[in-house]
Amino acid sequence: MQVQKTILMIDDDVDDQEIFFHALERSDKSVNCVFANDGIHALEKIDAEESFVPDFIFIDLNMPRMNGRECLINIKKIERFKNVPVYMYSTAADAKTIAANKELGAADFIVKPP
Repeated sequence: MQVQKTILMIDDDVDDQEIFFHALERSDKSVNCVFANDGIHALEKIDAEESFVPDFIFIDLNMPRMNGRECLINIKKIERFKNVPVYMYSTAADAKTIAANKELGAADFIVKPP
């Protein structure tokens, strides 16, 4: 029996959410994907359900209301999320930005094609 994995994707672009969902669905139908439209929405979801702990988190760097960096900082403050791998991503990222996000606790940084 396969254990279902849960991924939290935080991205304000609905098209990117859809592409991500379809890619996951093709690779592993057992993956449960939870979406949040920005950092504030993600933190509201996290606060609303104390038992929610995803296996992985993907955060877009550039979002309104709360950007990905701020979201990462807030998520890493939550005790039950301390060991959850967080992957940041953006279309534009220089080496300094990538290093800064890793220093804040991101497991890695993915550069999306423009």
